[in-house]
Amino acid sequence: MRAVRLHTFGPAENLRYERADDPVPGPGQVRIAVAAAGVHLLDTALRQGMTGPYSAPAELPTIPGREVAGTVEALGAGVAAGLLGKRVVAHLGMVPGGYAELAVTDTGRLHEIPECLDEAEAVAMIGTGRTALGILLRADLRSGDIALVPAAAGGIGTLLVQYAKNVDATVIGLAGGPAKVARVAENGADLAVDYTLPDWPARVRRFLRDRGADRSAGLGADQGATVVFDSVGGAAGLAAVDLLARGGRHLVFGRSGMGPDDGSPLAFTAEELAERGITSESVLGPAMIERAGGLRALEERSLAEAESGRLRPAVQRFPLAEAARAHRALETRGTMGKVVLEP
Repeated sequence: MRAVRLHTFGPAENLRYERADDPVPGPGQVRIAVAAAGVHLLDTALRQGMTGPYSAPAELPTIPGREVAGTVEALGAGVAAGLLGKRVVAHLGMVPGGYAELAVTDTGRLHEIPECLDEAEAVAMIGTGRTALGILLRADLRSGDIALVPAAAGGIGTLLVQYAKNVDATVIGLAGGPAKVARVAENGADLAVDYTLPDWPARVRRFLRDRGADRSAGLGADQGATVVFDSVGGAAGLAAVDLLARGGRHLVFGRSGMGPDDGSPLAFTAEELAERGITSESVLGPAMIERAGGLRALEERSLAEAESGRLRPAVQRFPLAEAARAHRALETRGTMGKVVLEP
């Protein structure tokens, strides 16, 4: 098979498209002819040899990628014959191998792809979709909430905007550059703002005052945004938090940054939170994994939301052979929606 392999940690150029041995499914496993493989920002960090609380250093050489969709084309021992030929999607967990024409995984990780979704859309929902659902269920958005969504043109941001509008919340979406801002507006945000412009917080304040959200001379003293979905951290994340009303919630699920000096996670002391009158919490890790039904329940609901049409994933597709270009685009914020590789 053809695959993208990493032999040395480092820049995107270290990803090499080459021949590799076909994987063999073991007992209880299937082999999938991959039609789409998901690319995650975490992949770019792992490529550089970085680790985190839920990731370990890869053993080199490695085939990156943990989200795949395609057709079951071979069965391991003990697997029901009825799975052969099924269109499936799976999150591979901590086992990489997705950037390839073939991938193996346990049958317990499989979901059949709804007929209305193509493989790239299914990949978007199995990883990005389950994360978005976990965040949203924690947020418990209601009609009348005002949600501020940084990185609103990204894979998760796109789904956050849609869900918030489905429950009749007011949505302010931030994105970088005219094309992304236009995409956020098309996706239904009540206000789409270009965060690369220095006056973007002032634009949001004017919007909130025009909607009657500000009852005092100083926005935030009584009302402003009720929820900030913070995936960026740094100065941009702090500027978003400054737009929260008293009683607002700061939900953290990333630290990608929005500029060359951004990217550090925001952390507030108990005294700072009390002074602002807000709460702040991370909604990844145990907060998501320990939910009733775990990650699989989130995957099932994510796919069901897409099948119903309530959520519509945005996908940006790259050829498998151009995985390095996909990584560079992610790292320079040059993508919109979920990044997917197609053999």
